[in-house]
Amino acid sequence: MNSIGKFLLFIAMGALNLPVAHAQTVQELETRCARRDAAACFYLGVMYTNGEGVRLDKFKAVEMFTKACNGGEATGCSNLGWMYEKGEGVRQDKFKAVELYTKACDGRNASGCSNLGVMYSKGDGVRQDKSKAFELYTKACDRENAGGCYNLGVLYFDGEGVRQDRSLAMELFGKACDLRHEDGCKEYARMKGAR
Repeated sequence: MNSIGKFLLFIAMGALNLPVAHAQTVQELETRCARRDAAACFYLGVMYTNGEGVRLDKFKAVEMFTKACNGGEATGCSNLGWMYEKGEGVRQDKFKAVELYTKACDGRNASGCSNLGVMYSKGDGVRQDKSKAFELYTKACDRENAGGCYNLGVLYFDGEGVRQDRSLAMELFGKACDLRHEDGCKEYARMKGAR
């Protein structure tokens, strides 16, 4: 298994479990965001990223995620990190992505931890450190992040940054699968069939 090719990044665009998700209009969200409601800014960022209810606008998404992140919305920091990492709506800046993923992870955002782990694993925007990647994937997986569990499984499978343990790798792929990670399901089935 080529571990670098298997690492995945996830942008947290899922459903919000917040009252702002039930806002009736884009204007209402914009008003809330202007009043420094970080959750409203985050939700607008998602809308602009996906072109849902508004014209797709990556630049506007960056603006909204910046407001969300500055307002303490950790998922906004994670999504903004992804935008900087990929150069979507902003000049690509891997160092800024690491900074934002760190802020997201410190804010208990599992996707931020997982994405930061990928950066450490690949040495992208930061000095390569498989042990640090292991630590970050563990945080993400403990917080029920499918990508974190999958990536942690890859480390155990390959014995990178951690002692090789194929049984634990299979368990982690299974957990990733339970969390709806397609590659986790494939690896789990492949390993189960090889027994």
